[in-house]
Amino acid sequence: MLSRVAASIYWMSRYIERAENVARVVGVNNQLVLDLPGQDAEQWDPMVKVTGDEADFRARYGGATRANVIDFLTFDALNPNSIVSCVTTARENARSVREILSSEMWEEINRFYLFLRQPGARERALWDAHAFFREVRRSSHMIEGTKNETMEHGEAWHFSQMGRHIERADQTTRILDLKYFLLLPSAADVGKPIDDLQWGALLRSASGLEAYRRMHGRVAALTVASFLLLNREFPRSVQHCAGRAQASLHAVTGTPARRFANAAERELGRLVADLDYTDIGDVVSTGLHDFVDTLQEKLNHVGNEITRTFFAPSSGSAPSD
Repeated sequence: MLSRVAASIYWMSRYIERAENVARVVGVNNQLVLDLPGQDAEQWDPMVKVTGDEADFRARYGGATRANVIDFLTFDALNPNSIVSCVTTARENARSVREILSSEMWEEINRFYLFLRQPGARERALWDAHAFFREVRRSSHMIEGTKNETMEHGEAWHFSQMGRHIERADQTTRILDLKYFLLLPSAADVGKPIDDLQWGALLRSASGLEAYRRMHGRVAALTVASFLLLNREFPRSVQHCAGRAQASLHAVTGTPARRFANAAERELGRLVADLDYTDIGDVVSTGLHDFVDTLQEKLNHVGNEITRTFFAPSSGSAPSD
């Protein structure tokens, strides 16, 4: 497979996954504000900070109101991480490898793009945010489902899986860090109803509340952190995503399990091994924020090594971190 083709498929999946995760966090945060009236700025401001685009937002929007943040994270074409920007670039990458995709998958990508571009989309996102962001998530699911059912599970599919799972792992660390480092008003709130409500919202943003309750029952901070970081079975946990990305990487290279033949396999293998032998006690001793920050750095290293190993420097369109 040409490196240009592999790069486009990889980044296409990363962008679609990023768009879905932005929709998840914005949608759940919107509901959380309804549950906690009077805390609009306190709930929306951290969302801008955790994206890494705070300076750009402040320069062009000023205060973090509900309308400003939703517009910046959803429709702002100048923000490379907005939903519209992500889906637009995903579509451009898909167009460049149109011969690799099924017609059904291409149609779903176009449908997603046109949904965001339809007249009145901005207004609908504000007055019916729940329905709007649910549709964004559904569109991403339709693309993923169509890909799995209509695309042969060869090299192209595995590059898509790598991109999707590495992006998903990164986004899970970001929403976890959002709650722990930014949304908790003070240490005095730990264990109070507001704390439980926010941790529950965090689980909903990862579609994990029901799965968590079946396994653990009551929502508790450290158990939620363990579930989202180290659970082997939950599809949005960092450990599960890293393992799936590694499986696809080895499927592409043919390198036996627990071996490496390039820097990408080495970096991802180290990450998977670290997670395999980590428990929540290690996370607590390190500090949750510091642990998550280190995880994000390791995921960035993995992504960089995949790019260096497989893709020409100018191929594809890479997400901005």
